[in-house]
Amino acid sequence: MTTAGTTAGAVDKRPGGLTTTAYPRYLAGKLGGAVVSLFAVLVTSFFLFRIIPGDPVRAMTHGVPTSAEQMATLRRQFGLDLPLWQQFTDYCAKALTGDLGMSYQFRAPVGELIVNKLPATLLLTGVAVVVYSVIGLWLGTRSAWRHGGLGDRVNTGIALTLWSVPSFWLGLLLIIVFSVGIGPIPGMFPTGGMESGDETGFAYVLDVAHHMVLPVLTLVAVGYAQTLLVMRASLLDEMGGDYLTTARAKGLRDDVVRRRHAVPNALLPTVTMIFINLGHVAAGSILVETVFSWPGLGGLFYQALSVPDLPLVQGLFVVFAGAMILMNLLADLLYPLLDPRVGR
Repeated sequence: MTTAGTTAGAVDKRPGGLTTTAYPRYLAGKLGGAVVSLFAVLVTSFFLFRIIPGDPVRAMTHGVPTSAEQMATLRRQFGLDLPLWQQFTDYCAKALTGDLGMSYQFRAPVGELIVNKLPATLLLTGVAVVVYSVIGLWLGTRSAWRHGGLGDRVNTGIALTLWSVPSFWLGLLLIIVFSVGIGPIPGMFPTGGMESGDETGFAYVLDVAHHMVLPVLTLVAVGYAQTLLVMRASLLDEMGGDYLTTARAKGLRDDVVRRRHAVPNALLPTVTMIFINLGHVAAGSILVETVFSWPGLGGLFYQALSVPDLPLVQGLFVVFAGAMILMNLLADLLYPLLDPRVGR
């Protein structure tokens, strides 16, 4: 009897409430799903962009006298003369080793181009995600806890308005008002780019920050609205729970009930959304980066689509989707720590 009880206890207990047998199964299932999703991304990235109208070789040689023999040489050089199935197998084999191919447009390795543009995107979208996540969580919690009040109605109305506004339109509006200037408002910020090009040291840091104001404001305005609405809806679902009534009956103050009981249980949907937004940090915002001429991955993707530069488009698509898959996987692995019922 003692041996059986000891064995059952050894199998059943884990930090966070998960069993030693349940968590590995949960982990294996999530990892397997991530691998399948990544393979689906490779397949999609190859075939999806093959249906884009346009001939990459003709686009590269546009305006340059090129003979049929030279066109055939270029197609052979880039592997475009091979059967589609062979192009696909070659692409998958190279992608699994980290080789994303050679850009048609820039005549440089795709991986090198992505690495060069990644810091600018991480800086812009990373700052924006941190700012709007903090603001959205704070305002969403306050709006839900005092739902129906004036502050809740104002916050929700503004959030719904901003969430429905296209980011590129909001960016253009900010450029017109704060870069070009309108009426009594003078132009205070650059219309685009990341730097002026003639600053060094701390002055360079201030210059980059000056260029970041409007694109970050655009991303924050749209992102905080989504975070606020999701957090508000999730917390409202929790506020009718019996455990909150029990906590109040024990004499806990209202802010303690909110912080220690209601908010942690309302975080799961918001955590999912925050991790998805963290996945967007790698992808950046194609529209916002294009509007503000920000030299990141979003602008690079737009350039690649205009050719179309198939290896570069495919490589960026894999990086963007891979970042999303990774962030979703991390969110899934975090769930059992927030709610022990997950993964059982």
